[in-house]
Amino acid sequence: MSLAPIALCLYLLMLPVTGMVPVLRELTGGRYPHLTDFEQHLFMSANMVGALLFVPLAGLLSDLWRRRKVIIVAALALNAFSLLMLLQDWSYGVYLLWRFLEGCAHITALSLLMALAADQVRERDSGAVMGLIGAAISLGVASGAPLGGLIGRHGGGEAVLTYGFVLLALLTPFAALALREHAAQHDHGGLRALLRALPENRGLLLPYAFAFVDRLTVGFIVSTLSLYLATVIGLDAGRIGLVMALFLLPFSLLTWPAGLLSRRWNPLWMMLAGSAAYGLTLAAIGYVDGSHIPWLMFAGGVTASLMYAPSLVLVTELSRPEHKALAMSGFNFAGSLGFVLGPLSGGALVGLFGAYPPAFLIVGGLEILCVLLFLPLALRQGRKMTSRPY
Repeated sequence: MSLAPIALCLYLLMLPVTGMVPVLRELTGGRYPHLTDFEQHLFMSANMVGALLFVPLAGLLSDLWRRRKVIIVAALALNAFSLLMLLQDWSYGVYLLWRFLEGCAHITALSLLMALAADQVRERDSGAVMGLIGAAISLGVASGAPLGGLIGRHGGGEAVLTYGFVLLALLTPFAALALREHAAQHDHGGLRALLRALPENRGLLLPYAFAFVDRLTVGFIVSTLSLYLATVIGLDAGRIGLVMALFLLPFSLLTWPAGLLSRRWNPLWMMLAGSAAYGLTLAAIGYVDGSHIPWLMFAGGVTASLMYAPSLVLVTELSRPEHKALAMSGFNFAGSLGFVLGPLSGGALVGLFGAYPPAFLIVGGLEILCVLLFLPLALRQGRKMTSRPY
């Protein structure tokens, strides 16, 4: 099966999610004027709490039933419906509940589309295949932010939700027609064996740990940085979208080349080097003049590509064929947990210090700390993998 329909579905799936980032204030404080900064951060975290709780079940059921497509189509339909419900007039608690359901649906479709692609990886293909999949995801993220800013400038947050609903309503039948089942037919050993699969595969700890910290910083960026640019720097939704694009466009454009490089370079060292440079860049954002932030965002996007594609390659190579969906779900579970804590950590740190710069320093420092903590394990794992031809 061609990877093109999977890559297209992943690209389009990401547009509504990141399209909300530049209009975060309109979707929270604009609709509910009495919310605190922390309560506004909950809008992003509610989505990821749903993802966090549901993604292990989605991966487990997909591997157990050896089915991807039917679950993907159902998840896309639920995602579209939840966006439609966000357009209605609810209390803030119910509003967050629909965000929670949206997160359940989104992460299910995302993880199983990634697993559908990983099913096709052969011995020397992992860098090219997962680089392409990572590029499709990151390009969707990169496109979504400026599109959301453009739509939000003319129609506000509700226009962004409307366009997202229409897009996913069209994507659902496309996925039903274009995707082909390619789940592994290896014997998975039953439910009990599947439940033991991830704890027994300790090598996956490396990409999972970095997925957690990386997505924590992304959650911080799309919430705390967005609010910082709006309230402190004074940018409107359109300019916030452009600043985000300066980070996301190089990230998306370089993800596939980074995946190809991981066939020649050790992906562990690529991930470590990219994470360290990315953490330094993020830490500096809160301490520079506003005119320098776009340059730092661009540098952050370049370094982020060096860590994202190799982490996908490692998950694919370290997982067994009968456990692909579960391994990808574990990767997205770690990432979702990080994304949940990102906005919460940002809101808590800004509230604690009464200022934004210390929050940037601490969150950026987490990337560097992760590199230092896992360097010995990475060295041991790297020696085990030196015989593999990249």
